[in-house]
Amino acid sequence: MRGAVSLSFFSLLFTATTTTLVAAGGGTVWATPHDSYSSSVGVLGCKVNTNRIAYWPSSVDCSNICVSLSYGGRTVNLLKVDQSGGAHDVSYDAWNYLYTGFPASEKPTAGGAVAMDYQDLDASACADLIFTDGQKLPLSAANSMNFLASCLEQKGSWVGSNYVLYNILDPICSWGVDEQCSLDWAAGANQPTCAHALGAPVVLAGDPVYNIRYPSGQKVLASNGVVVANATGSGSPNAAGLVASGKTGLALLAAGWISWGFVLFVN
Repeated sequence: MRGAVSLSFFSLLFTATTTTLVAAGGGTVWATPHDSYSSSVGVLGCKVNTNRIAYWPSSVDCSNICVSLSYGGRTVNLLKVDQSGGAHDVSYDAWNYLYTGFPASEKPTAGGAVAMDYQDLDASACADLIFTDGQKLPLSAANSMNFLASCLEQKGSWVGSNYVLYNILDPICSWGVDEQCSLDWAAGANQPTCAHALGAPVVLAGDPVYNIRYPSGQKVLASNGVVVANATGSGSPNAAGLVASGKTGLALLAAGWISWGFVLFVN
C-alpha cells in the first residue's frame, strides 16, 4: 500500500483541472548563468528546450514549474525542473539573451549575478518548451518515480495530470531506449511497464542533449563535451538528433559509465 504524501502549500492553490492551474509569486532574483543541463527529478533534456531552464533553490514542484524572467525589456519563460544549491541559475543562453539581447551562441558574454524580475506562471505558459505530444512533461520511467508518485498523490497537480514516461535512464539521454512506458497507478502499480526491459543500461546515441558552453558560446554534447556545429537537438523544437560516429559512440559509452552513479542516486 502506498504511503501518504503531505500536500505542499502550492498544491492547495490549484484546482483539479489539467490545464488551468493558478501559480503565485514574483519579485527580483540575482540570476546567474548555468551551462550544463541537469534535472533532479529526471526530466529528459532531449525532449525539452534545455536553453530555457531555471535551476533555483526551491525543490521542484508538482504544479509551479513555469516562471518568467525579465530584464532590459526582454522576457523569457523557463521550466523549473532542477534544484540548485542556493543560486538562481538559469540556462546560459537565456541569461545571455536577457542580459544582452543576443543568444549565447551568437554573441556570448561573461558575467555573474544580475538582478532580474521573475513571475510564477501557469504551467501552460511553458508548453512550447516541451517537445512531447500534448506537451506532457517527459520523465525517466526508471528514475523519476519518487517525484511522480508525490505528484500523483497531490490532487489536481499539473505534473500528475500531464506526464509521459520514457525508458531513458538519465536527463541527458545517453542511456536507455527512446520508447514510452505505461503506468497503471489507479490499479496500484508503482513501476512502469515498457516494451524493453525497464532501465536497461544500453547506449542511446540518437537523442543528444546539447549545452551552450560558458563563456565561449560553443555548442557541445552534454554527454561528453564534444563541440558540434550546425546540430539540432534539445535546444530546438525541431529536434532531429545526431547519429553518432563510431568515435563519438565510444566517447558516449565512456562518459556514460562515469555518470552511471546518477541512475543509482535518483531512485
